[in-house]
Amino acid sequence: MKYLPISLLILALATATAFAYDPSPLQDICVATNDPNSGVFVNGKFCKDPKQASADDFLFMGLRNPGNTANPLGSKVTQAFVDQFPGLNTLGISMARLDFAPGGLNPPHTHPRGTEVLVVVEGMLLVGFVTSNQLNNTLFTKVLYKGDVFVFPIGLIHFQLNTGNTNALAFAGLSSQNPGVITIANAVFGAKLPISADVLTKAFQVDKKEVDYLQAQFWYDNN
Repeated sequence: MKYLPISLLILALATATAFAYDPSPLQDICVATNDPNSGVFVNGKFCKDPKQASADDFLFMGLRNPGNTANPLGSKVTQAFVDQFPGLNTLGISMARLDFAPGGLNPPHTHPRGTEVLVVVEGMLLVGFVTSNQLNNTLFTKVLYKGDVFVFPIGLIHFQLNTGNTNALAFAGLSSQNPGVITIANAVFGAKLPISADVLTKAFQVDKKEVDYLQAQFWYDNN
């Protein structure tokens, strides 16, 4: 009996693993249907006829101007995702502009479908991300100055805080045309419908009065 070379066996296993891996979704939910007439999106957007495309489809000018930071968080994130910038469709990248007033915060949040790399253009920012339970929820944090670059791995909770006395500006690149944003406080305490107080009191080890107070707040979205 002849045996396959070990290199071919490894290649076969790697290929099988690659084909078995599910592609990353580009929307939060995609309920299966047997009726093709009711389907809208599969994984992204419908595509314009390439013959009808122009240079304007690949130009986005929405990051030129400062975002309005006169809000409870003192920050504004201006997105250049596929919804705002159609030329990004199927390219797997996007950008955002982050403006901060002194003391402004981009609160703890995650991007479920994208890694983020951030560069500081003006001012200084305290940034950080927290690893998963498997790595004991370890905090990795740094103070960034003009020209510094920091990366936030896909799906991990992260934040940016302007600890300086002047405005701060940063730009971020993300590894998905639609990386998604889940702001932790908004999702937990501002969910529609509200998460049961019985769940939150036990999860956060606080009494119901504190949960009721938090759920009654207006949770501002700076995106």
